[in-house]
Amino acid sequence: MVRFTTKKIDSMTLGERMKKLRSERRLSLGEISKGTNVQAKYLECLEEGDYKKLPAQVYVKGFLRNYANFMGVSEQSLLRQYEMEQKIARNIRKDEEEVAGNGKPEKFSSFVVTPKMMVIVLSVIFVFSGFAYLYKQVDNFVSTPRLVIKKPLDGSSVEGRSVRLTGVAEKDSRVYINDQPILVNENGEFSEDVGLGEGLNVITVVAKNQFDKESRQTISVNANYHNVVEPISESGSVERGDAGEGREFGLELHVISNPTWISVEADGNLMYSGVLLPESVQKFEAKEKISVTSGKGNDTFIKLEGKEEEVLSDETGVVRDIIFTPDGRAQ
Repeated sequence: MVRFTTKKIDSMTLGERMKKLRSERRLSLGEISKGTNVQAKYLECLEEGDYKKLPAQVYVKGFLRNYANFMGVSEQSLLRQYEMEQKIARNIRKDEEEVAGNGKPEKFSSFVVTPKMMVIVLSVIFVFSGFAYLYKQVDNFVSTPRLVIKKPLDGSSVEGRSVRLTGVAEKDSRVYINDQPILVNENGEFSEDVGLGEGLNVITVVAKNQFDKESRQTISVNANYHNVVEPISESGSVERGDAGEGREFGLELHVISNPTWISVEADGNLMYSGVLLPESVQKFEAKEKISVTSGKGNDTFIKLEGKEEEVLSDETGVVRDIIFTPDGRAQ
């Protein structure tokens, strides 16, 4: 008797795969755009399967290569699926054009556009565009950029060792949280996990425009560790407590050449999850262990307290849960 085996077929489209990857890494289109140098509108077209609005195929393949490298996934897999879906979309458009060609001819308007009229219209548009650009540049030069912190509220209290700070700044401005640069999407929105020490924490947020005019806001957040649920070991004991024994140790982390997605847990608590810029340095403290996950292992460097700086991994793509203890890297 012949036995047949079943195999699950991945029915996700390329766009659905890209949306799933972005959701898993908690990244925005703007963050991926800055990390890949691909315009957010093209990334959105790929996610929606709207291939008609994409540039020439050679450019799209370049987009996908940069995307695969940034996200740490197979380049060939994305390219093969794009070519297949793009071919299907092209055939559908061809069929639609053939059907439309068999219909009734369109009735053309009696309105005639002359070369002289085109020159006048283009001249008016050019003059108004010039005035609009000049007004915007002067306004940016004399005014400070907009900066609004949505969460957390000033004077609020949180349970835990980190808080997600969200806000919106002037479009194209640079934003810093406690002197560390962070990513801002195409709409000026930002969201970043900020590590907290127990008790009162002062968080300073600065937005700078292209003329180095800045807006600055400072908020206070009180962190309460006492009600934090600590991880439980297999033996049933608490792995870490606020009054537990053992000295705290520190770890510094930065990336070299490209914006890279980073996630850090200290003693089982999520301390950071976001895209780290090359000029930014993040510092973390723990009593037992620090776990680091990076979208680019060989571009991520760590410096453990009292030790030499070292690369996180030789892997070019995603590396997960690299553990560090007070004694060094865990084997």
